[in-house]
Amino acid sequence: MGEPSVFSQIISGDIPAEMIYEDDQCVVIEDRAPQAPTHLLIIPRKPLVNLSVAQAEDKPLLGHLMWVATELGRKLGLEGYRLVVNNGRSAGQTVFHLHVHLLAQKRMPEQGLAQ
Repeated sequence: MGEPSVFSQIISGDIPAEMIYEDDQCVVIEDRAPQAPTHLLIIPRKPLVNLSVAQAEDKPLLGHLMWVATELGRKLGLEGYRLVVNNGRSAGQTVFHLHVHLLAQKRMPEQGLAQ
């Protein structure tokens, strides 16, 4: 295993970051290069490289990440939002620690997503 990811370093406190939300399974921070007015990262404490390495034992954690996104949407009063998980370099993943992007307050048309 190589160097800890930037997200692992944030979770451990080695890199300071303002936590929007945290619990025993995940943390939520703002994206440092936001693609929408609201752009949060929901990051599991367990350092899964990406979604492809998740195992059956990770199903509760994956569900929890979706639940946290839903709760944040409610608490922030978001009318709608998009959840994105980039899985692998060819899909645009740049930090190799699983994370869910929550994007909102920007019109995001579906066209072109399923080509």
